[in-house]
Amino acid sequence: MTRPTWISRRTLLRGLGTAVALPWLEAMAPAADRAGAASKASPRRMAFFYVPNGVHMPAWTPAKEGPDFELAPTHAALKPFRDRLLVLSNLAQDHAFAHGDGAGDHARSLSCFLTGAHVLKTDGSNIHVGVSVDQVAAQKLGRVTPFASLELGIDRGAQSGNCDSGYSCAYSSNISWRSPTTPMAKEVNPRLVFERLFAGRSQPGSEAARARRDLYRKSILDFVADDAARLRDRLGSADRRKLDEYLTAVREVEQRVVATGPRAAASGSDVPGSFRKPGGIPPDNKAHIRLMCDLMVLAFQGDLTRIITFMYANEGSNRSYAFIGVPEGHHDLSHHGGDKAKQAKLAKINAYHIEQFAYFLGKLDAVREGDGTLLDHAMIVYGSGISDGNAHNHDELPILLAGRGSGTIKPGRHLRHKRGTPLNNLYLSILDRMATPVDALGDSTGRLPRLEG
Repeated sequence: MTRPTWISRRTLLRGLGTAVALPWLEAMAPAADRAGAASKASPRRMAFFYVPNGVHMPAWTPAKEGPDFELAPTHAALKPFRDRLLVLSNLAQDHAFAHGDGAGDHARSLSCFLTGAHVLKTDGSNIHVGVSVDQVAAQKLGRVTPFASLELGIDRGAQSGNCDSGYSCAYSSNISWRSPTTPMAKEVNPRLVFERLFAGRSQPGSEAARARRDLYRKSILDFVADDAARLRDRLGSADRRKLDEYLTAVREVEQRVVATGPRAAASGSDVPGSFRKPGGIPPDNKAHIRLMCDLMVLAFQGDLTRIITFMYANEGSNRSYAFIGVPEGHHDLSHHGGDKAKQAKLAKINAYHIEQFAYFLGKLDAVREGDGTLLDHAMIVYGSGISDGNAHNHDELPILLAGRGSGTIKPGRHLRHKRGTPLNNLYLSILDRMATPVDALGDSTGRLPRLEG
């Protein structure tokens, strides 16, 4: 039997125009260090999930505080993860309010959500907001992973034009900002995300290799099969099993990406001028979201990045959810005017989004890493920059935090903070745990208390 040997954390399986990263393996820690390998092997990750148009708050907020809280109706799908979940009430993004700038709450709510900054009202090229929390971390951590961050979403966005009462479309389409004037455009095509992560598109010959794979219907794993076989000979049984599970997951996602094919499908996008979805985008919204979730899990599992943002839709989206029995537009319903029937439909949309979030958490929790799972070592923020879509208010925001942050967070609680507490206080606390601390971000006033219990 071949004796397991030490391999580098940055070992790649290589083939023509292809480079496949690996999950953490026991063989990546020298024997002398394996006693403490669990903690060293599990870097912390953070992700931010954004939903537009606010939520139906009566079905969102638990009645009780503390560890004895009961999940609200909207959160029913999160029951398996209750002990890995914090419900955070009364957090706010004050700079999303008008402060004299008039209408445009949707544009302000998204652009402020991760920055805590008040945007410049313009539909020209002189956009200005602030640096987002994900990019603060990416600028410090980006050198340790192949990708500093990933920006993903479902709806394509425009970077110019007027999308909300005199605010640039860039504000309504982008959650991530590298600088006050530079948004990080999101990728919405799973095929392009997969190729970026695994197909080595930046390597010499990668485009030719992709064309060859397409011509002969080859998997990227076919191109790295010899390298994978050689690596298996160097691994112990537990690592072989983990490697096989990971490569199987990569192949399964690849098959689903390929199944979307190059064909165009009718678009559900509400971006003006957008009529067709390019090949690679599933026509089904749920399939699209879940494929993106699986790609995010693989990116974390292979340590391709530790920072991700994901948008269910652009802010102000009027997407129809007829496939769950809600044919009306989401934005139209958010202006419910107190109508109970509209509020019930909003709650149904909210629950649908939470179900997809629960799918993501389940995938993270299924991947063992170090002394826990990917979910145990992550901090996943879920929320919106609007509370009640009818009121367009930006306080009492709907915010969830999933994961244990490698034991630095005590979940399984509903924490009600002082009303108006800046959401950016949470971000400062997350940045501390990512080892990328800053003194202030946006309108922060300090760290968010009680996260560690």
